Amino acid sequence: MRPWISSFAIAASLVVASPGLAATPLAPAVATAPDAALAARLDKVVDTALAEHRLVGTVVLVARDGKVVYHRAAGLADREANRPMGENAVFRLSSVTKPFVSVAVMKLVEDGKLKLDDPVTKWLPDFKPKLADGTTPVITLRQLLNHTSGLTYGLAEAPSHPYHTLGVSDGIDLSGISLDENMRRLGQAPLAFPPGSAWRYSLAIDVLGSVVEKATGKPLPQVVAETVTAPLGLADAGFVARDPARLATPYVNAQPAPTRMTDNQDVSLGATAVRFAPSRATDKTAFPSGGAGMVGTAGDVLALLETVRKGGAPILKASTVAEMTKDQVGPQAATQGPGWGFGYGWAVLDDPAVAKTPQAAGTIAWGGVYGHNWFVDGKAGLTVVIMTNTAFEGMNGPFTTQVRDAVYGR
Repeated sequence: MRPWISSFAIAASLVVASPGLAATPLAPAVATAPDAALAARLDKVVDTALAEHRLVGTVVLVARDGKVVYHRAAGLADREANRPMGENAVFRLSSVTKPFVSVAVMKLVEDGKLKLDDPVTKWLPDFKPKLADGTTPVITLRQLLNHTSGLTYGLAEAPSHPYHTLGVSDGIDLSGISLDENMRRLGQAPLAFPPGSAWRYSLAIDVLGSVVEKATGKPLPQVVAETVTAPLGLADAGFVARDPARLATPYVNAQPAPTRMTDNQDVSLGATAVRFAPSRATDKTAFPSGGAGMVGTAGDVLALLETVRKGGAPILKASTVAEMTKDQVGPQAATQGPGWGFGYGWAVLDDPAVAKTPQAAGTIAWGGVYGHNWFVDGKAGLTVVIMTNTAFEGMNGPFTTQVRDAVYGR
């Protein structure tokens, strides 16, 4: 059993230290409450994943009732340089960006700068994707937030799909285009279904990012900083890595061991593929992707999720968080499999029995293609953050359910 680090902070949260690096204070320290039995279960899961070469490195954080009961950095942040993973490692967040941007959007709703039932054309007058029959339906900001807009993702579509032929960026690659140009291209592609009639994971949050810029007259990174990361004291969460030396090097699962990821590498995701570009995290010219463009530490993610679990202060009202954490689309959407619906920014668990999970109804969860997974079980007072540098094991591989089950003692 490895020794517990004597103190660190979340939560506004972490003072974290990485081997060979100075501690990085992010916010005042809060109490920890180490759980030895939990640590034994989770250590076994982590050690096994590393030994089996399913992961190169990971940071796992577990908070219960506001106290950190488990925290561990394990494996390597850069295998070729033999750089150990540290708790202050900075990760490319991919879709873990979405909760940050969704919270920022809801703050603007609270402030009266946006309304959820506004048509997107109020802010993006030329954004008018059509249905297959040639008609142009109204798309609302609400439909963007809960992914019922009719948009989709290039990473979910075959190479012949219009998103690919039009050169639409998923916000993870190096495209060389601006956010406005990406919106122009996206607006030329047909919708998958009439807005509001179905659910499909999509580039909707990138569209909302553009809406935010038009509504505020400010770049999206500035708005996210002013409304979310600065109030929480999160120094590393942003759209460009401020300390590239702490970036975790990303890898792709392969046999006999993961391979180092390269720019604009297409990584198979079943019948489709994700186009990654690790250097995007340090490219100040890359457009800010509201759905996938941020970087940050595991502690940054924990801080945001704990803020949501506790009711939203100092960012949002409790009533706003209640709406965000309520299923807006119904369990038939099966957003994370049977039994899961979707709120604003994340999946919402409707039926634990159908989902075959120990998590309680109302649990919110999501992940990211760079290799991340998280959930908040409000009824159990649990917040769990899994950040890895290995795609896709850390997003939807066995590691994620093994960590979940270890947290619940299964």
